[in-house]
Amino acid sequence: MCRPRPPAALRVPFLARLRVGRKLMLLVLLPVTGMMAFTAFGAVSQWHDAQTLRDFRTATELSFRTTALTDALARERIAAVKARLRPGPATLGERTGAQHATDGALHAALLDTAGWTGPPDVQGRFDARSRQLRALRLQTGTGSLTAPQLAAQYDTIEHDLLELAATLESGRPTRTSGQAADAHIALLNAIEAAERERTELAVLFAAPGAPHPTATDRWSALEKALLDDFGQTAPAGLRGRLYVVLLQHPGLVVRKTRETLADPHAERNAWPTYAGWLTASSRRIDALRVIQHRAAAELGRDATRDLDTARSRETRDLSVSLAVLAAVTVLALALRLSITRPLSEVSAGARALSEGDLSYDIRYAGRDELGAVADTFRELRITTERLAAEISTMNAAIDDNRLGHRADVVAFQGTWAQLLGGMNGTMASFAAAHGRRDKAEQELASIFHLSLDLLCIAGLDGYFKRVNPAFERTLGHSAETLLGRPWLEFVHPEDRARTRAVLDRLASGVELGEFENRLLRDDGTERWLQWSARPVAGEGLIYAAARDVTESRRAAREQTALRRVATLVARGVPPREVFSEVADQVGKVLSSGSAAVLRYGADGTATVLGSARGPTAETDTAATAQEVALTTRPARVGRSVGAPIVVDDRLWGAVVATAAGPEPLPPGTESRLADFTELVATALANADSRDQLSASRARVVAAGDASRRRIEHDLHDGVQQRIVSLQLDLRTAQSMLDEQPEELAEQLDHIAKGLDDAFTDLLQVARGIHPAILSKGGLGPALRALARRSAVPVELDLRLPPGRLPEQTEVAVYYVTSESFTNAAKHARASFVQVTARAGDDVLEVTIADDGVGGADLGHGSGLIGLVDRVEAIGGKLRVESPPGEGTTLTVRLPLPRTES
Repeated sequence: MCRPRPPAALRVPFLARLRVGRKLMLLVLLPVTGMMAFTAFGAVSQWHDAQTLRDFRTATELSFRTTALTDALARERIAAVKARLRPGPATLGERTGAQHATDGALHAALLDTAGWTGPPDVQGRFDARSRQLRALRLQTGTGSLTAPQLAAQYDTIEHDLLELAATLESGRPTRTSGQAADAHIALLNAIEAAERERTELAVLFAAPGAPHPTATDRWSALEKALLDDFGQTAPAGLRGRLYVVLLQHPGLVVRKTRETLADPHAERNAWPTYAGWLTASSRRIDALRVIQHRAAAELGRDATRDLDTARSRETRDLSVSLAVLAAVTVLALALRLSITRPLSEVSAGARALSEGDLSYDIRYAGRDELGAVADTFRELRITTERLAAEISTMNAAIDDNRLGHRADVVAFQGTWAQLLGGMNGTMASFAAAHGRRDKAEQELASIFHLSLDLLCIAGLDGYFKRVNPAFERTLGHSAETLLGRPWLEFVHPEDRARTRAVLDRLASGVELGEFENRLLRDDGTERWLQWSARPVAGEGLIYAAARDVTESRRAAREQTALRRVATLVARGVPPREVFSEVADQVGKVLSSGSAAVLRYGADGTATVLGSARGPTAETDTAATAQEVALTTRPARVGRSVGAPIVVDDRLWGAVVATAAGPEPLPPGTESRLADFTELVATALANADSRDQLSASRARVVAAGDASRRRIEHDLHDGVQQRIVSLQLDLRTAQSMLDEQPEELAEQLDHIAKGLDDAFTDLLQVARGIHPAILSKGGLGPALRALARRSAVPVELDLRLPPGRLPEQTEVAVYYVTSESFTNAAKHARASFVQVTARAGDDVLEVTIADDGVGGADLGHGSGLIGLVDRVEAIGGKLRVESPPGEGTTLTVRLPLPRTES
């Protein structure tokens, strides 16, 4: 195939006659020349910028020296004013030290001005201020100036130095350094305003009798304005530090002082003292100076950073420009050799590509390489057009679902024929995959319709696009209803906000798992569904699967309620609390209108012991209770369901629940009530056992006390009286013998002494059985008598009511105390016992503590066990704390009858 040539009459432009190498060199020389000129101009400009930055940095260093001088001069000013107001060794010494510090700062500033050649005559202004300062010091030494005049002289010098600092920092070559300089100068002037305020108010407070100032707030107003300027230009860290300083204690004192002076009605006794004002103001100014030093450091860093950046940029730009120039020159020479030769080869290769022969040996000889490339791509375009037509035809066949169409491979050669053959194979594979997809879609549709889980496809517009039959069965709505309304309308109103938030997350591309909400059936009942969903943002769809967990949640809620009631039963709470809790939990579990625990009387009437009420049908409830009483089995009447409570094979009562709405309670409610009735029966059995145990214990204690009283009565009326009678008879017999033999007299005396001892012992035994002082005097005198007879020293702290306590309470406390004294002496080897008694409105608390060996245990020894029985028999509690080696403490709490007010 021959290469087409351009027509002979076509005129070739001049540049088209040049070889590509010459064109490339011309193309490179023009920008290289411009780049060289631009580089030279940029270097001069950058040098000038760097010189400006160097001058600004030098000016800032001189400004910092000036600032240090102003700080020292401000301290000298306040020291001179203080020495003038209240002269003394301390203030005069402070003034001398401040003057030395100012001289040092001035000397350092003069040394730094040696190399300065800028427009402000810094050295001359320093010399002038130095002479002015020496003259002022001479006047200060003579005492010819008052404190305000002295401060005014210093103010003039300070003002000139601050203007010099502002002039030095006015260069501001960059925005960053300009802001830092503005912040620094604003803070310097604010500190100077605070210094002048401190001096002026120090004069005012040093002379309390002076008239009230009329313009004391001018410095505070100036300071506030300057601090506001500082806040607008300073970095965030310095602004935050400034706010902290203003809100600290010295700053608050200064603010309060300003407010007091600004109030024309403020009393003079509200003014701060001279020393207090100086201390607070000095601390506040020192804190501001710390911020000023940081601002100066920030300005210095900005100036240095700008200068370093300019220098590095100048060096970098020059180096880059030179490197680019060298690289462009080298690259131009290399391109001249590397482009011209391959260009002819590429044109030949393009022709071979148009013929489909990739093994063609690239050769070409022509007037212009670009012309050859153009000829080659003309032929390539023709071939590409034919190939595009075949591809377009195949795409149309795919769109029309004509999957049997195949491209005409015979009309092409080489690689193009192979390409079309591959496309035909792809079409065949696509046809096979399409058949498999149709089959998979049919299988998926079968699974979609047969699944017991709820499957759906929803759109991000809030409507269902497709639902399976399980959806219709669970919710009771038809598919048309579900697809025709926004699906949030089927969500329970209380769950719509949570569901809308989940939809927002799905819309953002987040997958969802195990989210639960309630949907409403067509009959108004609610069903709990657990969802898993995956969004497809590109299609605007959400694929979701749900599971009905209503029954599992209901079972879990029922088990929770049963556990709560069982816990109350196990703890032994009073039955009335169990009844109330059972009714409440039954109402919640069954979602009924009312629930009640009933007890049947002997006459068949039912009494409500615990209830959880709402809107109920009393007729159905009464009828259900009557039916349970007659059959002793679960019963259902109307909207009410009841289950019997059986204790010891005897019908005790019933639990009745009534539906809130017109619909009856669901089937199976009877068996669910039976679980609660079993717990009620258990609670009643436990309560009965506890009551019987308490009654038995009380009877034992009462019988013991009655036996003690009977023994005491028998001893007093029987044996004790007989011993007294025998003593009288013996004394009578001794008096009837005029002359008694010595042995007989001794024998009679011995018998008389024995009778006396027996009488004393018998009297002590009778008192120990039931002390007479307890019966006559009450608990307080009885405990004091026990303390007097105790072998261990006893300290009593008794706070008992003026009247008598119940007899059982007094006897129990008496015996507990007596047993504790005995244990402390015999077993604990204690050296001290303390008894504390406190009586409240409804409880008596007695504490008995000793310092013995401890180790007492309720599980060993009948004495402590008997005390526990006696205390608990009357409804009390006894607690023993007896760590080994740390003594023993018994605490008794006994109930008292409430007194009527």
